[in-house]
Amino acid sequence: MSEPAPGSARRGRPGYDQETVLRRAVELFNDQGYEGTSMGDLARELGFTKSAIYHHVPSKTHLLSLALDEALDALTQVIEEASSGVAGRTAYERLRQAVHRSVQVLVEHQPAVTLLLRVRGNSEVELDALRRRREIDARLAALVKEAIDEGSLRTDVPPALVSRLLFGMVNSLVEWHRAGGGVDGAQLSEAITTIAFDGLAIGPPHQSISPPHQS
Repeated sequence: MSEPAPGSARRGRPGYDQETVLRRAVELFNDQGYEGTSMGDLARELGFTKSAIYHHVPSKTHLLSLALDEALDALTQVIEEASSGVAGRTAYERLRQAVHRSVQVLVEHQPAVTLLLRVRGNSEVELDALRRRREIDARLAALVKEAIDEGSLRTDVPPALVSRLLFGMVNSLVEWHRAGGGVDGAQLSEAITTIAFDGLAIGPPHQSISPPHQS
């Protein structure tokens, strides 16, 4: 029987790094629910004994914290990018960029973002994640208000509602988007941004694509 390639991970032996353990854990948390997944479940998935898993990670809570931080750090970076270099960029342009980048983040970190969107505040880790989400939501709503105040967006919808609708559409991707499903992240980012802002922008709409003539 041939030997595994040097450096390859082997089931049943300590061959996994923490990143691999985290990826498998997030998959299980999303499939079975965080509360419904035990460290024993993760150990069996990786081919470890239950005691051996603790040589790789200290606790299930630690894995949850790492996954939520991954999603929240990436989304916070989107807000930081939209808030920096304000000179020469309108609030409308920065909001559009935030939506575009949020889609990219979701595609790049979809398992972690999916987990984030499912937390309900059942632990200190989850409560902290919800607090950070509220901060992100508040900053996005403030950016929407800036765009309204500068006259770029319609004024008959409250800024907080516009923000919820915009990013609710982005977040809905976790329910149906699948990697390798035929639509890549760049296409999704462009499509969602175009659809959202063609409907919100004041002024003449972008030229639409005419349907093909029927013969």
